[in-house]
Amino acid sequence: MIRFPAEWEPQAAVLIAWPHETGDFQNRLAAVEDSYRFIADTISRFQRLIIVCRDDSHQQYISEQLASIENINFIQARVNDIWVRDTVFLTVESDGEPLLLNFRFNGWGNKYPHQYDNALNQRLLAAPLFEHTKHRMIDFILEGGSVESDGIDTILTTRQCLLNPNRNTWSKQEDIERQLERHFGTTRVLWLDQENLSGDDTDAHIDTLARFCTEDTIAYTSCINPNDPHFDSLRNMAAQLQALRTQSDKQYQLIPLPMPAPIYNEEGQRLPANYANFLVINGAVLVPAYDDPMDAIIQQRLAGVFPDREIIATPCKPLVHQYGSLHCMTMQFPAGSLRVI
Repeated sequence: MIRFPAEWEPQAAVLIAWPHETGDFQNRLAAVEDSYRFIADTISRFQRLIIVCRDDSHQQYISEQLASIENINFIQARVNDIWVRDTVFLTVESDGEPLLLNFRFNGWGNKYPHQYDNALNQRLLAAPLFEHTKHRMIDFILEGGSVESDGIDTILTTRQCLLNPNRNTWSKQEDIERQLERHFGTTRVLWLDQENLSGDDTDAHIDTLARFCTEDTIAYTSCINPNDPHFDSLRNMAAQLQALRTQSDKQYQLIPLPMPAPIYNEEGQRLPANYANFLVINGAVLVPAYDDPMDAIIQQRLAGVFPDREIIATPCKPLVHQYGSLHCMTMQFPAGSLRVI
């Protein structure tokens, strides 16, 4: 029997990949590292943090940046991008034992170079943290940000991503559902038809749009400005969510997360700033913050959904300049899945 744990279940660690001066963030590295230091310090207060770095000198540099933090493991590996949500193992329970699933990664539909990202899990397996956990290589392209689990038997996703032929050319819905059932133990797939947010290059990853908070609660990106180009499509997505039913045939409790005011890059392109990209860890929820009045409202709403967790505003404005946010740059591992040393 296979089960895909929900994010709010107990965790062993969270993994991030630290940016560097030769990566995509080189023109604003200082601001991005400020966010990374905050995120690293916050996660390490609650659980172990795994940091992927390039080499000895990069590791030494990061260690100096995080000198007061002890709850860290470093793993040296090259990456093309720091968005490890989409490149690192997804972890399931198989007959009660953790199993690391290594799906193929093709740069979000061959949009970007990905040779190092696709090989990252092989490097992780050589690290002591991972060497005693079973793993499975899967000849199927799938990114972690494209699937949401309720921890029981249901996956929430979008047709725009999983059925896109730029991932798996044979991507008929029934074929994808069979793959999800086989690898995650899924008995239900809830499909949304929703275009991607402006600036999002993942073909509408679900973790920018709608997230399970409990088995019967979904928080979702919404738009309250009728003049915003997203207004109609997100209102249509809300209607789709209202039509979904839980395993007990009840309507989901829905928590709208209105977007912040638009954020643009230097070329005038709108960036995919949203609040659905939050991260749940042991004892806390890290919530993206964009120096926007909506930040406080979102924190209050999520505090109502996660009453037993600390809600932590997390600076993410620099991150969206490379089209991702907090959830995209992290990957959690369930309790018992790693040899924590």
